[in-house]
Amino acid sequence: MENVKTMNPVVLQTEIKEAKLFRRGKVRDVYDLGEHLLIVATDRISAFDVIIPTGIPSKGAVLTALSAFWFDKIGSLIPSHFISCDIDDILARYPQLKPHRASLAGRSMLVKKGNVVPIECVVRGYLSGSGWKEYQKNGAVCGVKLPAGLRESEQLPEPIFTPATKEETGHDINISEAEMAARVGAELTRKLREASIAIYSLARDFARTKGIIIADTKFEFGIADGKPMLIDEVLTPDSSRFWPIEGYAPGGAPPSFDKQFVRDYLESIHWDKNPPAPELPEAIVKKTSEKYLEALKKLSGKGLEG
Repeated sequence: MENVKTMNPVVLQTEIKEAKLFRRGKVRDVYDLGEHLLIVATDRISAFDVIIPTGIPSKGAVLTALSAFWFDKIGSLIPSHFISCDIDDILARYPQLKPHRASLAGRSMLVKKGNVVPIECVVRGYLSGSGWKEYQKNGAVCGVKLPAGLRESEQLPEPIFTPATKEETGHDINISEAEMAARVGAELTRKLREASIAIYSLARDFARTKGIIIADTKFEFGIADGKPMLIDEVLTPDSSRFWPIEGYAPGGAPPSFDKQFVRDYLESIHWDKNPPAPELPEAIVKKTSEKYLEALKKLSGKGLEG
């Protein structure tokens, strides 16, 4: 990973005229290079499905470095779309991108193309977030019945698969496994459930050795050559809840290494969660950046400078 000091302090958006913009998501700018896609993780951050106008320094680089780390670690479980995040390698393959080296270095992934499965594959190992809210109402999460008497943030007897729709605008919607099967087929649903739980279980066990609880996470999959492959980002502070093991106790919301810190701030100022989102104060920006960097360091053993 290239030294983060060579990058701009904050990149909120990229403009690469030498490549076709494929899509611009909440965080990532994706370019179509013909044979491959280039995924650029900006420093944008979203909360409650709204993009915040304030960027988080180093965030895109952390997401890219951590995804690359996990793609390598879980490669034995399922193929992924990941090819390279080395800027020299990317520019050697696509020299037309050289004028944008400064904005691409450290935050870009070259990936294989595939057909996206329109489902968020969520795995929950602990009872938190929307799962906790749903459990309080009916004792189940996405149709999965759970034991009575569980507390907020309590570890579940075993990880559960709770898919959600992928909405272009607004909130993703939790659905049952049966509803997922109705949308994408029973056999693909089975394969993605098994893969999701296997990846989560491997990552959960590894992270515990590094002092981190992965409470839940979401995966995205595509189809290439008729087979599923893991795509997008994987096991980052944007797609997962990371809690420190030290001091963990069920019965409340633990401190975290993810963007829950930003959500908590926005809740505290009583923002109505509709665009436009408010700017974040400098102290919140700095602390959020530190949390992302700490998650990378704890899990991979490396900072952004190698």
